[in-house]
Amino acid sequence: MAVRWLCSLFGKPFDGGKRMDHGSQQQQQQHPAMIRLYEVQREVQSLGPQVCTFSGLKNEREYRRLERELTRLLLEVDQVDTEGRADLQGARKRAAQEVEGLLRYLEENATHPSRLAIEELSREAQGLVEQGVVEPQRAGGTAEISDELVDAVQELILRLTQVKTGGRVPLRKARYRALTRLCAVQDVIEGRTRQQTLPLSEDTHVAVQRINQVMVQVSGARSQLVALLMGLSGRDSCAHLSRVLTELLVELDALDVSGNAAVRNYRKQVVEEINGLLKHLDLEGEGDDTRRYDLAQNDSIRQIEAVRGRVGQLRGEVLRHCGVGDLFRPKPELQSLLTHLDQVDTARNPCIREARRRAVLEVQAVITFLDLREALICRQPGSNEPPQHRAVWMVLGSLSDLQAQVLCFNGKRADKSYILLEELLTKQLLALDAVDPQGDEMTKVARKQAVKFAQNILSYLDMKTDEWEY
Repeated sequence: MAVRWLCSLFGKPFDGGKRMDHGSQQQQQQHPAMIRLYEVQREVQSLGPQVCTFSGLKNEREYRRLERELTRLLLEVDQVDTEGRADLQGARKRAAQEVEGLLRYLEENATHPSRLAIEELSREAQGLVEQGVVEPQRAGGTAEISDELVDAVQELILRLTQVKTGGRVPLRKARYRALTRLCAVQDVIEGRTRQQTLPLSEDTHVAVQRINQVMVQVSGARSQLVALLMGLSGRDSCAHLSRVLTELLVELDALDVSGNAAVRNYRKQVVEEINGLLKHLDLEGEGDDTRRYDLAQNDSIRQIEAVRGRVGQLRGEVLRHCGVGDLFRPKPELQSLLTHLDQVDTARNPCIREARRRAVLEVQAVITFLDLREALICRQPGSNEPPQHRAVWMVLGSLSDLQAQVLCFNGKRADKSYILLEELLTKQLLALDAVDPQGDEMTKVARKQAVKFAQNILSYLDMKTDEWEY
């Protein structure tokens, strides 16, 4: 209710309730109580967009400000004197409901389980980064980026992408902000492990000493940037660090390294490292633009959705032809769709990467279905075919029929049809497990492939029903 109202309220005139003739309406609008309610409405319209996009928690200053303003408006509405008139009482009641709706929406988002899950994952990430990067730097040493830290950050990113937002703008915004910062940290620490620019000997050139000094500062700036991104640096700001790094670039640019290709290349590497850090320093306002966290407006997502739409059309055609005993073969187009997906720019956004991965699986599911159908049609068993090998092919025939049902399934995990499909696929796995190859290598290979095929169908069914969102 609150979401529907918030989407339609702002910019909508406050009509005061029941319809009336022009003279009565003008008299009502001039009444002091109605004038005050109009003033309250204007303040509500000003606060509404702020409430709709607030993505923080209850303990934040902005939450307390919004709550205080809305509570004040609610008290002012309650103090409006209606003089016992039903029309004014109705208008006051509606005004109070509007303010209460905003208050409820504000609290629901700040205390939503998904919002708390995002905060918990962010705290977990802070702990990892503080222990692995920030503390060693503060102690005067150099942070050694381990594979365990890189893997742990990647795992947290994947868990963040799986947090459900239900389409709520504040939750989408909170998840996006957490993801962008953690992805930036991932990029910084992985860049540290990849590059490892080594200093040159100061005897090489007179400018090398200063470049080496800049390298030391860049190393410190890297840890400082990670601390800023994860909210672990209370004194510094992204703007300050950006100025420091920009000054280093200016200083490097002023160094005279002409005539020495090795020093020139060394300076170039240091400049590239600084530029790599600078690109992550514009995140303070990141997420304020709806297009950033509403990925339905993202060009890459639109490309992926276009591919998924075409795959859906081809899948429907394939299943329709199979239903009448024909085999529709759009494999060349499906392969071209895979190529198109491979070229989609994910911009290192884990949500876009996951969307692309799922689209690829949708295309591959249709291709494998066609491959098996074609193999079943072309199969010509000999009279001396081993019974165990024939048993594997019988299971594959059943799996092909079940895969057709899975491809057109659009329900949920609680549906009876889902439970039935899962049970039937599990039975086919048990049937394959019961096949004894009796030393026949061809049967062993066929059974192994059939088991993998059945597991892939189960995984695809699971993916179709996990209610994942961008």
